[in-house]
Amino acid sequence: MSDWSLPPGVGRGDIARLVAIMARLRDPQRGCEWDTVQTFETIAPYTIEEAYEVADAIAHGDMAELRDELGDLLLQVVFHARMAEEAGDFALPDVIAAISDKMERRHPHIFGGAENGGHHLWEQIKAEERGKKGDDSALAGVALSLPALLRAEKLQKRAARVGFDWPDPNGARDKVIEEIGEVDTATDADHRAEEIGDLLFAVVNWARKLGVEPEAALRSANAKFERRFRAMEESGGDGFAALDLDAMEQLWQAAKGAD
Repeated sequence: MSDWSLPPGVGRGDIARLVAIMARLRDPQRGCEWDTVQTFETIAPYTIEEAYEVADAIAHGDMAELRDELGDLLLQVVFHARMAEEAGDFALPDVIAAISDKMERRHPHIFGGAENGGHHLWEQIKAEERGKKGDDSALAGVALSLPALLRAEKLQKRAARVGFDWPDPNGARDKVIEEIGEVDTATDADHRAEEIGDLLFAVVNWARKLGVEPEAALRSANAKFERRFRAMEESGGDGFAALDLDAMEQLWQAAKGAD
């Protein structure tokens, strides 16, 4: 074992090794010149990126890659906890205790005396927790840092829980058509951007009402487009970029047919 000490409250084991590595990397005298200057703000984008790489490994069904990406994501938790410990705010054992307490609190039918549980009870307890923090809005706690598409869906779901929702997909579909018309009649660039935003929000709502997860649907569409476009490039060879639109369309249709 290396000669640097482990944080109090962390047992010796696999996680302790990782914690010790991070402590060494952050050591002001003997640490890594990159790791020692990082802050919560500079590390946050990496945390988000690693979460997406976990999702990507799952989408590809690559268990070896998922193992590695989960490790990278775990490192992000340890990194943030280490910086907080250095600032005297909290340490990794506090993070683990907090999530353990939360999971037990939100599952009283498993860990407590409640007879019935499920998602409804989970959401009720979450709402009570948000109220105790001073914000009892149905929209409280939807993170601003979420991707816009995902955040739109979450906002809509929260509003739907208190009855602000279309009764069926038809109302959401009509709203999409209405928003397309408003894009067409926009008077300037700023107005057009606003209406495009409303249109995207309406499409997310329609997808939600149809039982389609919009983030996953768009991710799939991105992958499909990339796959077909790469096939076009391969078919077109070195002269692909010089082809006219009609020739490119023929290649697209061929790629689409072979997909």
